[in-house]
Order: sequence, then C-alpha cells, then structure tokens
Amino acid sequence: MAAQVGPSGLVVHTDINAAMLSNGRDRLLDKGLVGTVRWSLANAECLPFADQSFDCVTIGFGLRNVTDKSKALQSMFRVLKPGGQLLILEFSHPTTPGLKPLYGWYSFNVLPKLGKAVAKDEASYRYLAESIRRFPDQETLLNMMRDAGYEHSSYHNLSGGIVALHRGYKF
Repeated sequence: MAAQVGPSGLVVHTDINAAMLSNGRDRLLDKGLVGTVRWSLANAECLPFADQSFDCVTIGFGLRNVTDKSKALQSMFRVLKPGGQLLILEFSHPTTPGLKPLYGWYSFNVLPKLGKAVAKDEASYRYLAESIRRFPDQETLLNMMRDAGYEHSSYHNLSGGIVALHRGYKF
C-alpha cells in the first residue's frame, strides 16, 4: 500500500495489540518503508482518527477477532472520506460443494496439531479454527456492512469461500 500511495500519501498501520503493532512496524522498517507509513495503537471499535480521514480502510484477517463487529464497521465508516472504500479480507465459510466438511475436519483436527508441531502453540491454532467457525458467513457480513452505511457492497470468494474479500463504499 505504501507503494500505491507514493511519497505524498500516507498508510496508517493499526493494531490493538502493542506487540503485534511493533512486530509489523519492525518488518516494514526492515523493508525500508518508513516515509509514508505511520503506526497507531488502536481499537477497531473506536478508531482514534478524525471523521473522514481516509480514502481506504482495510482489515486483513482481523475482523473476526473484534468483539463488536458492527461497532467496528461503523467506526471504519466514520473515518472514511466520501467516495472511500472499505476492504475486508477474512476467513469465511466454504461454498464449494463438499469442501465444508473437509475444511471443518482439517481446521479442528490437523491445524491445531500443526500449530503444536511447528509453532509449539496448539491453543492458538484451536482458537483460530473456533474464531473462523463463529465468524459471520459472507452474506451476513455483507448485510452488516450495508447496515453500517456502506453502499455498492459486494464480496468475492477465494479458495472456494475459505477466504472472502468484502468491499463497500461510503458515498
């Protein structure tokens, strides 16, 4: 995104977790992306930015971890400029026939064991599977976005619906 906005633009990287924010900051600094990137410890449910501050708001694999998703969608809407867009990339619900039971089995039986073996953290990978299972399906999230005021909202399934990209605009 820093490359997209160019030297006169601004990208603000936020996270509610200071350690995650610091880790992301370090990764960007290692890549030399310092001029157009700022960091802010922030809760998505009450973003600490002025109304109509941003042309685009994105959240990747984070909305499912937000307690009040509707409140977060409203907060993101508030900080968007008219004509701005919200992009949500998130794990979702499989739509390809036959994929849902296989994905469910994998998520609860294989993924935690991989987490234990690779990251020495089975609990986090079990949480991941649970948080994906509890996350609203594509149509429900789309309706939540519309309820928050987003127009021309849509989504595009990726990997048979395991992941979906939702998009909405503020007019």
